[in-house]
Amino acid sequence: MKRNYLIIIFGFIVLSLGAGCASINQPSLMNLRSSKTGPNEFLVVPSGPLKQPKTYSELPLPTPGGGNRTDRKPGNEVITALGGNENFSRRDPKLVEYVSRYGGEINIRSILAKEDLVFREENDGLFLERILKVSVYYKAYAKQSLDQYVELKRLNDLGVKTVSAPPKVTN
Repeated sequence: MKRNYLIIIFGFIVLSLGAGCASINQPSLMNLRSSKTGPNEFLVVPSGPLKQPKTYSELPLPTPGGGNRTDRKPGNEVITALGGNENFSRRDPKLVEYVSRYGGEINIRSILAKEDLVFREENDGLFLERILKVSVYYKAYAKQSLDQYVELKRLNDLGVKTVSAPPKVTN
């Protein structure tokens, strides 16, 4: 009888250790769970102001599922803000010249993805944190975070005009 209990307990221990050591392709530093589904506020994109046409007879025919003249185009807005042409070709020379004025890596996305994967693997949390799905995001990136109040003071001491910051919460 004792032997059966020992086998069951040993089996449970092996299963829980195996579940904790299960291989996950991507380390997850922020473990957020929600029991309910809600609206996705990021799907709502504010549109531009409505404009009255000069003549209604010159309006283009509607295209179902097509774009609207008032729809925002964030990609084009960024290009215009950086000095490029909104009607750019794939490699707008003005834009490429402006964004690469300090040099840069052509394959920066793959380099950053590899470096971030290594960082997340090194800071994936302790054994119990992974088992209990505790968020270790803020602990992992604490050394890279900026103290907004120290930076605000530094900029103000230099004479840089800044917007006001929220009051510092003291516990």
